[in-house]
Amino acid sequence: MSQTTTAATPPSQLTAAATFADQGRRAAPASTADRAIKRRRVMDILDAKGQDSLLLTTHTALAWYLDGSRVHISLAGDPIAALLVDRDGDHLVTFNNEAGRIAAEELPAGVALHTVPWYGNLHEGAAAVGRSSGGGAGTPLAEASVATELRAARQQLLPGESTRYAHLSAELARIMTDVLSTARPDTTEFELASALAARVVGAGAEPLVLLCNGSSRSDFRHPLATHAPLGRRAMAVVCARRDGLVANITRWVRFDAGTPEELDAESRIAAVEADIFDATVPGARLDHVFSEIKAAYVRHGFGAEQWEQHHQGGPAGYAGRDPRVTTAATDTVVLNQPFTWNPSGPGVKIEDTVQLTESGMQVLTMDDRWPATTVNGLKRPVTLQL
Repeated sequence: MSQTTTAATPPSQLTAAATFADQGRRAAPASTADRAIKRRRVMDILDAKGQDSLLLTTHTALAWYLDGSRVHISLAGDPIAALLVDRDGDHLVTFNNEAGRIAAEELPAGVALHTVPWYGNLHEGAAAVGRSSGGGAGTPLAEASVATELRAARQQLLPGESTRYAHLSAELARIMTDVLSTARPDTTEFELASALAARVVGAGAEPLVLLCNGSSRSDFRHPLATHAPLGRRAMAVVCARRDGLVANITRWVRFDAGTPEELDAESRIAAVEADIFDATVPGARLDHVFSEIKAAYVRHGFGAEQWEQHHQGGPAGYAGRDPRVTTAATDTVVLNQPFTWNPSGPGVKIEDTVQLTESGMQVLTMDDRWPATTVNGLKRPVTLQL
């Protein structure tokens, strides 16, 4: 394995790539100030564990610690990089065929870049660099062994992250409005999903989840698109990632006035969500919020079993849910933490990306052009009627 570069001193063979920065090439979004805070948080974990280094290997941890760097090629594949956080510095290891792009577009300042052959082992390579390679420091701490601590470290978004997240979320909401406003009963689910995908990619984001169901498939709560036409009403779901952050949104459209049963269920599922928002306060434990979710379904006439029919969401940010809330999730809610709750019932679902701030719950995936109602003081989306 050979050391390729650091962010401050790229090698001559890579400098040519940097000359394209003023021609639309991507620049790493990382904030030096934010990264220093993140490094301090990891050092605190190492101190608590009595260790000298930590090996980060997942998309969620890498994107968070590198402050938005893209470390994937395939959306379905493993990261093409691993990072050793060492008491002496940060060491990113990638494959030799990825190093040029990483150095030119993704590497934050102060991170040393190393390579292994494209057929090599990233984790073994990362474990062999930095302070741990000098002997005596021992094997780096595995990310999985401190998963809870790392999740706590990224719960509270820093100012730069909050700004990037708000921009992505608002843009995603506008995309939903633009695309769904053009839908027609004979539009197919695939046509709607592909239009959403094109706009998401055009915004510089990655569509991690694209779901759509027309009226013939409204029983499915995770509906992968088909060639079926939308019919009289439809749901679209998008989870999009940019700079490592994942925004989530669900919207409904219909081409008639809706049935009384549908209108009633839509109102009641919004009331369930309002109760979840009320329970999501600083200091609350996620398992206690989960108990409130289950009670809210009963309170608003959906039945005690509805929470079992679909996951209920949870904290958001650098993962679609970080984590999904269950009785086993005992994390504590903090200020500036993002969430995406998604209560659902037969034929209804509501979902937005929000952030808990000092002034209360702020809805991030909101477009003022989309029809809305006010529920417990918050603007909440209703079905777009065309």
